[in-house]
Amino acid sequence: MKLFYCALAAFCILLVPLRASRAAGATEKVRTAVVDLDYLDTSGEVRDESQMHQRLVQNFTAALTTDLAASGRYRIVPITCGKAPCTSHDDPADLKKAAQQAGVRLIVLGGFHKMSTLVQWAKIQIVDEETDHVVFDRLVTFRNDSDEAWTRAEKFVSGEMLSATIVAPPQPKIKIAVFDFELLDFSGGAGLVPESAEDRRDLQQATDDVRQLLARSERYTLVDVSSVTDPAATSHQLQKCNGCDAAIAKTLGADQAFLGIVTRITRTDYAVTYKLRDAKTGKIIDVEQSDLRIGASYSWNRGAKALVQAKLLKE
Repeated sequence: MKLFYCALAAFCILLVPLRASRAAGATEKVRTAVVDLDYLDTSGEVRDESQMHQRLVQNFTAALTTDLAASGRYRIVPITCGKAPCTSHDDPADLKKAAQQAGVRLIVLGGFHKMSTLVQWAKIQIVDEETDHVVFDRLVTFRNDSDEAWTRAEKFVSGEMLSATIVAPPQPKIKIAVFDFELLDFSGGAGLVPESAEDRRDLQQATDDVRQLLARSERYTLVDVSSVTDPAATSHQLQKCNGCDAAIAKTLGADQAFLGIVTRITRTDYAVTYKLRDAKTGKIIDVEQSDLRIGASYSWNRGAKALVQAKLLKE
């Protein structure tokens, strides 16, 4: 969990705001906690203004909470760390635990630093507990220490928050049909030596490993292809059927069809190719091929995983 708070002196360092997500927000209200904000006064003024500042911070927090709730986007939920309300200087692990217990996704936290008689800083952040990312970060300076100055500062901060959609809706995963890897053999004697049991075993290992990679990703969900009876698929000849893998994937309810091919150049040299098609249109979405790799058939799965990770799953 990434938080701004190490010491309020960090206000003088974190001057570049992070851009909040602008994607369209979810319609359901996001469960949000606004924790107690901190205050540090290094102005050196003789008069003790701690009680006044405590009141101003409380008013700021209450107004910010009200504005967020009134927007209709956020459901404000209190969270406690131990037996007391959570604060911005609590341990990040405690804040995360409290958020999880309350079912809270967002935590609003921050603080104020009075630098001199006339100059104050306000640092406000929002942390997304689902992703452990800071999704809103603003450093605001305002002058004077009056109720009016604090009210203007709060209105500006809440306006900045509400002008950005902090939480983007989760993108639906792409349903992908991953067909068995196939062998394209250009090695010497390929026409005389049939595909061996070892070849089929190693092709299956490459298939299984790629399926696991895609299934663990945040982008794809696998569609079961075990029920496919099309001869091109069962004979591992989809590479020669002019895109029929897309039509098969469509009947399975998939969005995309993935076909992997191992091209054997020699008994120790090979390359891996994958073709990704749109299941509805049959059009090629992506074709990628690895560089020539050295290794016998037992290394095909490593080449296949490396290609998928470097190309298809590349951020």
